[in-house]
Amino acid sequence: MTDALPTATGAFGDKPTLTFPAESAPADLVVQVLERGTGDLVEAGQDIEVNYLGQIWGGSIFDSSYDRGESISFPIGVGMVIAGWDDGLVGQPVGSRVLLSIPSHLGYGDRGVPAAGIRGGDTLVFVVDILGVS
Repeated sequence: MTDALPTATGAFGDKPTLTFPAESAPADLVVQVLERGTGDLVEAGQDIEVNYLGQIWGGSIFDSSYDRGESISFPIGVGMVIAGWDDGLVGQPVGSRVLLSIPSHLGYGDRGVPAAGIRGGDTLVFVVDILGVS
């Protein structure tokens, strides 16, 4: 059985809008490639450059690089970001748009990030455009 996932509007490079299903969030990490790129594969230990939108399952947007008007770069696959990003983005080709449904144990766990409106136990959903690696 396939977990019901949010649908995302827009193409690579456009700020997405998420529409959530009535079903509850999947218990495990779910990675859905919305648009497959043709670039190099993302490898653990590289710096990855992305644009992204982050939203609480069925709730509010808590972060969006699209709104800031600039992408971000960070090391991937080495524990510098939440585990759901490391697990879901390594192995994806550059130029891909990927939807990640990240359960709390691969996100911010029981502590959450209250300053961002993320409660402990929240499932996070990201749409990530992979712009490049170095």
